[in-house]
Amino acid sequence: MDATGTATRSRTQDQRREATTRALLDAARALFARDGYATTSLDAVVARAGVTKGALYHHFDGKRELFEAVFAAELERLTGELVAAFGRAADPWEGLRAACRSFLDATTEPALRQIVLVDSFGALGFAAVREAEAPLLGALREALRLSMDAGRLPRRAPEPLAALLFGGLCEAALTTARADDERATHRAVAAELDRLLDALAAG
Repeated sequence: MDATGTATRSRTQDQRREATTRALLDAARALFARDGYATTSLDAVVARAGVTKGALYHHFDGKRELFEAVFAAELERLTGELVAAFGRAADPWEGLRAACRSFLDATTEPALRQIVLVDSFGALGFAAVREAEAPLLGALREALRLSMDAGRLPRRAPEPLAALLFGGLCEAALTTARADDERATHRAVAAELDRLLDALAAG
C-alpha cells in the first residue's frame, strides 16, 4: 500500500476512534445526568452508545475513568462560559460579578449540576476534584487581584476570599437544586450574591 493509502486508512481509523469515544461520552453524560454515577451501569452506557463492552474498555479503564472524562468536559464547558462572561465586562470587578452570576446560571442546568456538583466527589475523590477545579479557583483569585489593582475592591489577601466565594457559589447552586421552587430560590440567591459583592466592594 502506498503512502496515500496508509494515510487514508490511518485517518479513517482515527475517525472511527473519535466517533466511538464521542458516542460513549454522550451516552455516559446522559445517563450520569439522569441516573447518577452510582446507579449508572456500563452495560447501559454501551447499549445507549451502540457499541460493545470491548470497545468501551478499549477507550476507558472503567466507569471511574469514563466519568472523569465526562466531568472534565463539563468543567471545560463551564470554564469557557465563565471566561466569556468575564471578558464581556468593562473592568475586572464587573467581570468577576458577571462570572459569578454566570456560574449560578450555568449550574441550574441539571446535567452539569449532577455531574460537577453532586457526583464528582463521590466518584473521583476529594483530591482529584480539587485538582481539576484548581484552574477555576485560580481564575477567581486572579480576578480578585485585578479588581484590587483597579481600585474596585479594597486590597486584602485574595486566597481566602476566593475560597469563601467559590465554596459559597457551589453551596448556593446545591441549595437551589434542592429547593421546592427552584426558580424563586435561584433569584433569591442571585440577589444575595449581588448584596454580598456590593458589601465586599464597599469594604
